[in-house]
Amino acid sequence: MHYAYRGMKLFWVAICFFVATQVARAQIQVELKFKRLQYVAYEPVTAMLTITNLAGRDVDLHDVGTQRWFGFEVTGGEQQLLAPVSLQSEPPLHIESGKTVSRKIDIATAYPVHDFGTYHVRANVFFADLNKFFYSEAKVFQVTNARPIWQKTVGVPDGQPGAGGTRTYSLLSNRFPDHTSLYVRVEDRNNSMVYSTYSLGRVISFEEPQVEIDRANQLHVLHCAAPRTWAYSHVGLNGELLKQSTFLQVKSQPHLRRASDGLVAVHGGVIDEPIANKAQNAAPKLSARPPNIPQED
Repeated sequence: MHYAYRGMKLFWVAICFFVATQVARAQIQVELKFKRLQYVAYEPVTAMLTITNLAGRDVDLHDVGTQRWFGFEVTGGEQQLLAPVSLQSEPPLHIESGKTVSRKIDIATAYPVHDFGTYHVRANVFFADLNKFFYSEAKVFQVTNARPIWQKTVGVPDGQPGAGGTRTYSLLSNRFPDHTSLYVRVEDRNNSMVYSTYSLGRVISFEEPQVEIDRANQLHVLHCAAPRTWAYSHVGLNGELLKQSTFLQVKSQPHLRRASDGLVAVHGGVIDEPIANKAQNAAPKLSARPPNIPQED
């Protein structure tokens, strides 16, 4: 009887410990998702972070001393843990009981994920009240290079930041499982600096993009995004997306024309609704993305 009682007691202690462990694990739920598996080198690698409060009360997530409340574990080839290239604290986050918050994060602003290969990412949240970390499941993405289709190097004019230097514009084509995208990259090759790489949208591969450089050495691109639909993009010397619009081919096909004064404009076709330029924060915050870069589904 004594051994039976002792065995039953140990059994219930184990059950209580298991339940307590599961409750603790369930207090903060962390999920990480990527919109796609494949990214082009140097483009934003945007993930969606979701944090759900299951603690049964409001919680406050905040740094404690040097311990940041939010972070990533990023591994590259051969499971090598990558050190962040920049570390900035996130502001404290208050989450009401039972509520969920979601944020977009650009992994590429904080970690060196520009080399070709496969990367594994896991998000972690430190809950100071329990002195405990909560983790998301590990997610995977791949970084590849796109096919170059056009390239030109220009000088930076006087009066502009970096005057006297050079910028290299490149147009790249990348085939995804269900579509092909046109990318632009702006870099200073002399100083090994890539200012930006991002998609200008979907492209119909049998139509070559039209390209012009204006008198300020800024880039203008017109490409066929869908049947009888053309996308126009104006890109600055540091990779800024200055303007983006769509044109419909009605009586004539849209085309770029560089005037004698060096100005570039679209002629022909009918302008459709402009594509909204979305201002973004360059700092690697929870909502971080490089500035003025269009999103693509």
